[in-house]
Amino acid sequence: METESEPYVRLASLRQLHQVMADMNTARSLADTLQTVAEGVVAALGYELACVNLVRPDGDLVVAAFAGNPAAEALITGRVGSRDSWDRRLGMGEHWGDLVFIPHTEGWVLDDDDVPQWYTDGPAPRFEDEWHPADRLFAPMYAPGPQGNAACGELIGVLSVDRPRNGRRPGAWGREALQMYAFQAAIAISNARLRANMQRALVRLEREQQALRASEESFRQAFEYAPSGMAIAEMGGDQHGRILRTNDALCRLLGRPASAMRRYSFSDLVHPEDIGTLLRTSAEGGRAELRLGRRDNTYVWVSLRNSVVADAADGPRFLLTHVEDIEERKRRELQLAHRASHDSLTGLPNSAELRSRLSARLCQRSASPHAVVESVDAAYGHPAFDVVGPGFDFRQGAEPYDAYDHHVHTVAPDGDHDDGTKGLAVLFCDLDGFKSINDRFGHNAGDAVLIEVARRLSGGVRDGDTVARLGGDEFVILADGLGRADAQDLAVRLRNEIIQPIRAEGRAVRVGASFGIGWAHCGMTADEVLKSADERMYVEKRSRPKQHRRAG
Repeated sequence: METESEPYVRLASLRQLHQVMADMNTARSLADTLQTVAEGVVAALGYELACVNLVRPDGDLVVAAFAGNPAAEALITGRVGSRDSWDRRLGMGEHWGDLVFIPHTEGWVLDDDDVPQWYTDGPAPRFEDEWHPADRLFAPMYAPGPQGNAACGELIGVLSVDRPRNGRRPGAWGREALQMYAFQAAIAISNARLRANMQRALVRLEREQQALRASEESFRQAFEYAPSGMAIAEMGGDQHGRILRTNDALCRLLGRPASAMRRYSFSDLVHPEDIGTLLRTSAEGGRAELRLGRRDNTYVWVSLRNSVVADAADGPRFLLTHVEDIEERKRRELQLAHRASHDSLTGLPNSAELRSRLSARLCQRSASPHAVVESVDAAYGHPAFDVVGPGFDFRQGAEPYDAYDHHVHTVAPDGDHDDGTKGLAVLFCDLDGFKSINDRFGHNAGDAVLIEVARRLSGGVRDGDTVARLGGDEFVILADGLGRADAQDLAVRLRNEIIQPIRAEGRAVRVGASFGIGWAHCGMTADEVLKSADERMYVEKRSRPKQHRRAG
């Protein structure tokens, strides 16, 4: 570049400056841009040496590019100078606009700082504007601020130049050219960084998209080929729970094609008795065991496990449901539960199940009704309650006293006559003559008799009544809603059924039956109720002549 001492600047020099600026903005990478900036100083601005010091993320400056001297380039490229040292340099010397010139008379104080630098040899200046080998000239590069104002921008680097070819310090034109070049270099570096960041972002995005596609494909394969049922359903809105997609395993389990499954939600398929279980199941991580309907109108036990699927922007949310066939396990559980609560020979409820069902109907009060009556009588000074049945006290003109507001109390007929009260009758049945059958014909015959008696008792009661085997040849019937006459009629009918001949081990045998009728009411325990019926059975058994206890 020609100096301002000439009356004009040659057109060739301007073209050269324009060309190196264009090269800065067309470089393919950040590294190419930095090197082009350094070489442009040498090629177009008339300096023999140029260095680009780039600000790192930690604030220090690194020598990122060098031009003009391969030996010096190999020596200092990549070396780092601290930000404090650079701030000290840029704060001293002479300020030519944005440029900083530190003459050799002041620069000696910087010889020992940590900024990478080179040393040039040459004679001492002979006149005032001659360049000294120890002179330093820096052109800070700022990122463009608002409206392109570099003064408001952030420092992104510093251009260091040395040894002007004409041997003189730059004049007004040379300073303006270097300052303008630093401004354009800052724009080019900022753009190169932006392009590099965009390229990295594009590469990262492409990798993420590839990973997403791979993940989606993995999910698709895991979903489609999972050995157990899988479904995706809508979550929220008017279509909450509607099935959007099912895998082949679920379609096979329910015997329904995928196209048909999309017309349903799980609430349409669940067994009516399990709707409550489904509604109580939490969407996020919820589990439930319930029955789902097959196409053939049968039901299969399944375990449902839910999880929520949402996109990264918390967009559409879906419910991913895992459906596992647990029919075999449930069947075994039900079998075990049935064995635990039922007699293995007759299939009737056993003693434990009988007591459980009976106890479920009875409540235990903390104070007896009579104690309550006495305390209220004392308070009122006269009989305030009329006891009409165990557990029920009525004050004249008042509601019944009830310690269990939400419990329907079990009552019993009062006295030995039928007063119209309906209660829970407990019929205790003991077979007559059973021991002789065991003794004469063996236990197989005895077992056959017990099985047949259990069948006849079960066939002689209403749906909802309980026939249980208490043990040995003792049976108990729980029949709710009967009066005294009804209970006595039931006992007669069952006895008449039992005394009919029974085929056992190839021969006809007969047994009789004695019945005792007890009544359950709140305030009693299950054992107390059974003991009462048992005692009445023995009273009834002793009241009949021995020869009449068994027919034939």
